[in-house]
Amino acid sequence: MKSGNKQAFDEVFLKHFKNLHAYAFAIIKEKDDAEEIVQNVFVRIWTKRAQLKTDGFLKPLLYRSVHNESLNYLKHQKVRSNFNVHYADAVKNDTGNLNTEIMATELQRNIHLAINELPEKCRNVFQLSRFDQMKYQEIADALNISIKTVENQMGKALKILRLRVVDFLILIFILLK
Repeated sequence: MKSGNKQAFDEVFLKHFKNLHAYAFAIIKEKDDAEEIVQNVFVRIWTKRAQLKTDGFLKPLLYRSVHNESLNYLKHQKVRSNFNVHYADAVKNDTGNLNTEIMATELQRNIHLAINELPEKCRNVFQLSRFDQMKYQEIADALNISIKTVENQMGKALKILRLRVVDFLILIFILLK
């Protein structure tokens, strides 16, 4: 075989393949992959036949090679599995972040629509209070109305907004569950 005798190689392959396949299968528990491992070992032996040092003991070399190849396969499978778990988690987090961003944007859009649909006086009081962060007395002075009117208009605005946005918030709550 060392000199490139294909017939000698074929004989070794046919003589040992079945037992080596069973050995690889016992380690990795995958029939097709065990077959591939044994084939890889034989391909490597054929390509490196000139450097082969068996000292007349080819069988232990074959088993040691299949053993090492099987362990490398299991190690690779573990790395692949860890990557798949990590990748799935990353995708899940990205999807979750995207969903959260979409819901936040949609909530903001609904709030702005609801604010724009408020009666004008009510909307002005609400915007001065929430966006300009003015106190009720400052709003009353700026609009030349009583503080009681400011309180009433704010109560009315919050009630209307609550009613307009509650359906959307219920939908978000259901989606998050």
